[in-house]
Amino acid sequence: MTIDWRKEVESRKEDLFKDLFDLLSVPSVREDDKATTDAPVGPGPKAALLKFLEIGERDGFESKNIENIAGHLEYGQGNELMGIFGHVDVVPVGTGWETDPFKPEIRDGKIYARGASDDKGPSMGAYYALKIIKELGLPISKRVRFIIGTDEESGWKCMTRYMEVEEKPDFGFAPDAEFPIINGEKGNTSINLKFSGTNGGDYHLESFNSGFRVNMVPESATAVIRFAEDVEAAELEAQFAVFAEANPITGSVEIDGRTATVIVKGKSAHGASPASGINGGTYLAAFLDQFDFGEGAKAYLTAITTLIHEDTTGANLGIKHVDDIMGETTANAGLFEFKAGKKVNTVTVNIRYPKGTSAATMAAAISGLVEPLNGSTEIISERQPHYVSEDDEMVKTLLAVYEEHTGLKGHGQVIGGGTFGQLLERGVAYGAMFPNSVDTMHQANEFMSVDDLINATVIYADAIYRLIK
Repeated sequence: MTIDWRKEVESRKEDLFKDLFDLLSVPSVREDDKATTDAPVGPGPKAALLKFLEIGERDGFESKNIENIAGHLEYGQGNELMGIFGHVDVVPVGTGWETDPFKPEIRDGKIYARGASDDKGPSMGAYYALKIIKELGLPISKRVRFIIGTDEESGWKCMTRYMEVEEKPDFGFAPDAEFPIINGEKGNTSINLKFSGTNGGDYHLESFNSGFRVNMVPESATAVIRFAEDVEAAELEAQFAVFAEANPITGSVEIDGRTATVIVKGKSAHGASPASGINGGTYLAAFLDQFDFGEGAKAYLTAITTLIHEDTTGANLGIKHVDDIMGETTANAGLFEFKAGKKVNTVTVNIRYPKGTSAATMAAAISGLVEPLNGSTEIISERQPHYVSEDDEMVKTLLAVYEEHTGLKGHGQVIGGGTFGQLLERGVAYGAMFPNSVDTMHQANEFMSVDDLINATVIYADAIYRLIK
């Protein structure tokens, strides 16, 4: 039987976009301050999960809601179970948007909205691929579950709970990265650098804050400073003007009596690719480090400036490591929290690392550098590196489908980003970005190309069918 997958996708294009726009309209950022037993990661992710399950129920899939933190839509019969892992949570909006991030719109062939490319767009494409297989009544020999998470961008509480209470798929993929395939994912650890909030000197650091999530390069940063009577406020303003002119940032200094508020703005990016962003937090620290701060505040600023600023390889932190297959380490300082007088102030560094090292090894190396500054380290989380051989039959099938539909050579890839594909021993990430796609994940004005979404859905339909027929 020959199936014109493109024709099947194009005939459902209007419905696909309607469902996607409904999903994109749900502000599904994790909100811990609004979390309840009924909404474990906040009302937004719960609402998006319910919307996705509602769509699946409308289309006749068997659905299951796991405590409003995860769910699945199931189809087919058989002993083997395939998993397709999507997520409906999104990272915080940030600033710099030219459109309303939760009112999706199409401009110049691109769908603009928070979650358009990460991961509501690709998830809806993969869902419609499965929907097509179901509606055509194609013969299959396996069960398939479309599994929906609500906490992929933070702590993966959704999949932790799902795997505790539900059957683990035998194989599968996450439509949450890029083609041809992601068959390797670096390890992922977050480590806190900790310092006291003591102060001294002519300048007194009242507070320093930057970042929303560890897996985002923080665009903006704000510090509040109190300075001594003999310090000229104009000096701070003048020095900032010089600093801003010499560096790829913008910002401002606002003086109110003996207090100054300094704001730096850089560029956000995905924490797995920190070199593509401009870290507002480290630039602010580098600017302030030239002034006469003392004690814990000085140690905090100096550590950021000397160990992290303008180095995304981890070399200055003593953790640089390269593997022939999995590549190099990347380090992103994603969260900065300092308050005068607070016992523990932190810089949270998110590290993506290849096989051959570990969180404990890296924490020990960093400790050796911050201890002379009266600092310490704490491992917050760790996921081990993950790799599936290109000789695996599932990988071969996915690459073959990609090659047939694009005319491009398929090959394995390793990324620093973490996807739900690594939940399975035979799990990978597959699309939805193509080699020529523009990556706007975690950035302002996030978008997904209309053509990319349609082309990915065609590939997903063919690939899923070959894997379960």
